[in-house]
Amino acid sequence: MKLSELIKNSTPLDIIGNTDIEITGIELDSRRVRQGTMFVAMRGTQTDGHQYIAKAQEQGAVAIVCESLPEEKKNGVTYIRYENTTDVTGQLATQYYGNPTQRMKLIGVTGTNGKTTIATTLYNIVRRMGIKAGLCSTVCNYIDGTAYPTECTTPDPITLNQLLGKMADEGCQYAFMEVSSHSVSQRRIGGLTFAGGIFTNLTRDHLDYHGTFENYRDAKKGFFDMLPHGSFAITNADDRNGMFMVQNTKATTRTYSTRSAADYRAKILEESFEGMNLDFDGIETFVQFVGRFNVQNLLAVYGALRMMGIPQQEALIEISAMKPVNGRFETIRSAKGVTAVIDYAHTPDALENVLQTINEVLNGRGKCWTVCGAGGNRDKGKRPLMAKAAARMSDRVIITSDNPRNEEPQDIINDMLAGLDSEDLQKTLSIVDRREAIRTACMMSESGDVILVAGKGHEDYQIIKGVKHHFDDHEIVREAFGI
Repeated sequence: MKLSELIKNSTPLDIIGNTDIEITGIELDSRRVRQGTMFVAMRGTQTDGHQYIAKAQEQGAVAIVCESLPEEKKNGVTYIRYENTTDVTGQLATQYYGNPTQRMKLIGVTGTNGKTTIATTLYNIVRRMGIKAGLCSTVCNYIDGTAYPTECTTPDPITLNQLLGKMADEGCQYAFMEVSSHSVSQRRIGGLTFAGGIFTNLTRDHLDYHGTFENYRDAKKGFFDMLPHGSFAITNADDRNGMFMVQNTKATTRTYSTRSAADYRAKILEESFEGMNLDFDGIETFVQFVGRFNVQNLLAVYGALRMMGIPQQEALIEISAMKPVNGRFETIRSAKGVTAVIDYAHTPDALENVLQTINEVLNGRGKCWTVCGAGGNRDKGKRPLMAKAAARMSDRVIITSDNPRNEEPQDIINDMLAGLDSEDLQKTLSIVDRREAIRTACMMSESGDVILVAGKGHEDYQIIKGVKHHFDDHEIVREAFGI
C-alpha cells in the first residue's frame, strides 16, 4: 500500500519525506521490521518505542510514525509525526489491513467474568449454523476452525487488525472478540467498528493496572461509548453497573436478567452437574451448562443471537446443543464417585459464583473442596479476599500456587492466608506445589464430594521465576483419579 493511502484518514502534525512510497508491513516491534516496513514508535507502559527508531531504520524501515522526531534522520526514510501515536495506531492498522470490520460484523464482549464463555459460544453456534466466523479470545484465536494461539485477551492493534483482516479475507461474516479493559484504555481497539457489544458483570480485577475500581469501570464503559448508531448493546440488568455502561451509548440497548424485568429473561427449573433445565422467556430448554452465572452468560448469548436476527426457537435449539468452554466449569468424575470441577475463576466474585453453584447442586450430600491460588505480579488486594471466599463456601480448602511469575510462591500464599481467621485456618491446608495440592484433594475426598480446582482453567502452563512450564489441571486430576 502507498504511504499516502495509508495515512489519508489521519491528521499528522508533520510529514518529512516522500509519501509516494510502498509500505510492505507495519510494526510496533523494531525486531520484526523488514525492508519496506512502517515502524510505529509507541510510548507503552513498559518501554518507549522512540528508543528503537534507529534500530528500526537499520532493519529497513522506510517510514517512521512518532510523536518526537529523531535528531538524526536517514535519507530515504519518511517521518510522520502525530500528537499521540497510541491513538492513531489502530486507525493506521485497520487502513493497512483493508478495514476488516467494514467487511464483516464484529461483536465485542466485555466485563470481568464470562467473556470467554459468551464469545466462544456465539462463535460455535454461528459456525454450527453454517456461517463462517472468527474468534479472538483468551483461550485461542480462530479463523473459521483454524486455531491461532494467543498470548493475551486482546492483542495489540496491529496484530489484531492483521487477524481480523485475515478473517475478512477468508469470508468470515462475523467475528466475536473479548474486549479487555486494557485494550480500551490502551486504544488497542481504535479504528475498529463494532456491530454489537455485550456487558457481563463488573467486580474487582486488574487494579494493579487501573489503580482504582472507578478507572477499571470507566475503561469498560468506554467500549460502549464508542459503539456507533446502528449497532446493539446488550447489558446485564442484574449487575449494579449494567445500566451505567450503556447510559451514553449510541447503540440500540437491550437488557437481560435472571431476577427482574428485562428484554431477555431466564430462570433455573432444575440443575445437576450434567446441566440445567431453564425457562427462557417462557420456553423450557435443557442446557449442558451449570450455575446461575452461566444462566446469565447464556442469556447474553441468546440476546445477541436475537439481535443478530436469529428466531427465538432456532436460537434456543442451538444453545441447548452447546457444551461448556474449555476450563469453564468442566467436570471430571472419578470411579469412586468424586467430581472435580475445573474452572478459570481467578477473582473473588468468580470464585464465589462457582462455589455457590457447587453448593446448590451438592445440597449437603457431600463435601466441597477448593484448591486455589493467586497470580504473581498482579493485584495483591484480591488475594485475602479469594482465600476468604474459598474458606467461607467450602468444607476444606487447599491454598497453593497459581502462576507465581516472578514472586515467591510462599509469599503469595501468605498474602492469601492473611485473609483467614482461626476458624477458617482449621479447615485450610497450604501446599506450595500445585500438583501435590490437587493430588492431596483427590486422595482425601470421598464418594459424593466435589473438588473445585480454580484459577487456571484452560491454561496448560505455570510461570515460575519467569519461566513457562507445562502444567494442565485436567491432566493432574485425571492422573490422580486414575483415568
